[in-house]
Amino acid sequence: MADQAEKLRELVGDKPAGHAGEKSAVHAGGRSAESAPAERPAPRASDRGEGRAATRIIAVSSGKGGVGKTNIAINLALAYAQAGKKVIVMDADLGLANVNVVLGVIPRYNLYHLIRKQKSLSEILVDTSYGIQIIAGASGFSKIANLTEDERRDFIAELAALANADVLIIDCAAGVSNNVISFIAAADDALIVTTPEPTAITDAYGIIKIIATEIENLDIGLKLIVNRVKSVVEGKRVAERVINIAGQFLNLKVDYLGFVFDDPVVHTSVVRQKPFLVLEPKSKAALCIRHLVGRLENYEYRDGKGIPTFLKRLFGSKGP
Repeated sequence: MADQAEKLRELVGDKPAGHAGEKSAVHAGGRSAESAPAERPAPRASDRGEGRAATRIIAVSSGKGGVGKTNIAINLALAYAQAGKKVIVMDADLGLANVNVVLGVIPRYNLYHLIRKQKSLSEILVDTSYGIQIIAGASGFSKIANLTEDERRDFIAELAALANADVLIIDCAAGVSNNVISFIAAADDALIVTTPEPTAITDAYGIIKIIATEIENLDIGLKLIVNRVKSVVEGKRVAERVINIAGQFLNLKVDYLGFVFDDPVVHTSVVRQKPFLVLEPKSKAALCIRHLVGRLENYEYRDGKGIPTFLKRLFGSKGP
């Protein structure tokens, strides 16, 4: 059975990176589906008898800062875009918004201007040279829970325009603030990023525990990514530790999505403010990211309801 290491070894060979047809799909638990493309798109709404595809909302978070969460979120977005998806990255890291910094983009406006009705969504949505769009975050976004009824209605109406995207990736803040939990609860999938460091592992379990206890009727695909691993074995060991504890003490299923190798190109990309998927598309880290997207797309799609349901979950039962 092919596991992630085997797939990465194939990619490192002579095959061009990113060609979905040359990779077999890998499912949860390391099982491979022969002849299935690794970057198979998620089922379309039209396949489910609906008018169009529902936007897939992916929240990326971590128990502590400094584990590479934002880098992973951005490069996942680029991998989706390279696979032909329309992708928007929303920076929901309150007070420490840095998606635009990693991309080397200086936005004129951000979510604060949208919330305060100073700008429309189209005016704060930033096109990038990498084929994705971003919504820059701001400290004012922390006031989202205290919006007036009129502000809430207007905000929802603006965000509803995101429904034209295939994928919305939300870069959440590290830790377990109310805003983080709200975004995770509203998403289709929540990706928890950790590293082999003991503090990162402990904090990853901490946020998973908060998710299990604070979110009623938990209905998200909770997945773990182990970043900066030295070997396949190390990634698997860390994942099994977190997953087993979550299953034993929380009775919560967490899937191991995969790992990202500790690769010097990541540091170089941060310094140069250019995503490593673009800077070194055949690097070990870049190949890992493509593999993560392939696994995400080959998980059984959860039939999310897209942006409308995301907004209702985020703001409670009230509609716009």
